[in-house]
Amino acid sequence: MDHVALKRPHFFFTTAPLPCPYLPDRQERKIVTELSGPDAEALHEALSRAGFRRSHSIAYTPACPGCNACIPVRILVDEFRPKRTMRRIIKMNAGLVARQSLARATAEQYRLFARYQESRHAGGDMALMGFYDYRSMIEDSPIETFLVEFRNQDNQLKAVVLTDRMTDGLSAVYSFYDPDTPSASLGSHMILWLIEESRRRGLPYVYLGYWIADSGKMSYKARFTPLEAYGPAGWRPLKLDENGRPVG
Repeated sequence: MDHVALKRPHFFFTTAPLPCPYLPDRQERKIVTELSGPDAEALHEALSRAGFRRSHSIAYTPACPGCNACIPVRILVDEFRPKRTMRRIIKMNAGLVARQSLARATAEQYRLFARYQESRHAGGDMALMGFYDYRSMIEDSPIETFLVEFRNQDNQLKAVVLTDRMTDGLSAVYSFYDPDTPSASLGSHMILWLIEESRRRGLPYVYLGYWIADSGKMSYKARFTPLEAYGPAGWRPLKLDENGRPVG
């Protein structure tokens, strides 16, 4: 972990076990700490580089007994080259306009978020979120966070990605999109946009959060090569075998 000169002590806690949202018949536990005070950004930077993620004003990392399936990954921006299918996605969505704004929740965003949850994650905890829960997810951040809205030529909101700005990259915190246009691959389009925005800003990485080889919900992340994965030896190139399993 990067060294951070903290102005006050920070405490880490382990959550109670809950059913894993990604793999059946497994329990999920996390190590969490609060991001607050004058050193919140510095702590977030160091923890993010050590594989943690942010939600609201909390940084967390999985600590599941007997399981290490969650692998933090980040895209190497300078080495990334879009494959043929990705170039098609970019062309397909060329009419979308990306607009960056402060992390402020709107009713329009929430309606799209609710439709996305109902279509893609019905029965999950996030599908039960009301507007005020959604607003908390978007606005409760102790660090530099912004939204990117993607709109079509009729100014209809089609996709949104909540993004943290770090000194070495952009971190995709959460994204959602119009579930009625699956062929547009809007989720992949937002990642491609973040890669190009990071390149424009001179930032070397796009942090994608956790990749899980056996989770269909996470499989898309492995397509954005080259990727680095965080493990006991720090960040190293993610290498996969012919079955999509990590090697080395």
